[in-house]
Amino acid sequence: EITASLYLLAQKDNVLQAKGEETAAAGGTVTLGCLYNVSITTTIYLFWYKQDGNNSPKFILSRVSGDQGNTADEFKERFSSTLDSSIRSAPLKIQKLQLSDSAVYYCALSETETELLWKHKTV
Repeated sequence: EITASLYLLAQKDNVLQAKGEETAAAGGTVTLGCLYNVSITTTIYLFWYKQDGNNSPKFILSRVSGDQGNTADEFKERFSSTLDSSIRSAPLKIQKLQLSDSAVYYCALSETETELLWKHKTV
């Protein structure tokens, strides 16, 4: 059984994640939702991070529009996201689930494409 815990990141603008857990069988697929509500009119960059235990959060991917953006090499095969600005949504899809996917996943937004510095975040 794979467990992905979702928590909300406090930002200037809102990133909305369900606070709870998603479970799925090994080998299956899970989609973690992320909605955002922003007051700025510039381009939005959405980031996903994974945190295992007490380790620092690890960058998974960033999205700017559609599926444009960057994905860390170790996540390219099974992790994906598409940013849909019309409904302000950027869910994270994890395929072929493995036990090592059990973790806390965070989504966050920024006005720049530079990877966010985690120490500047409030959890």
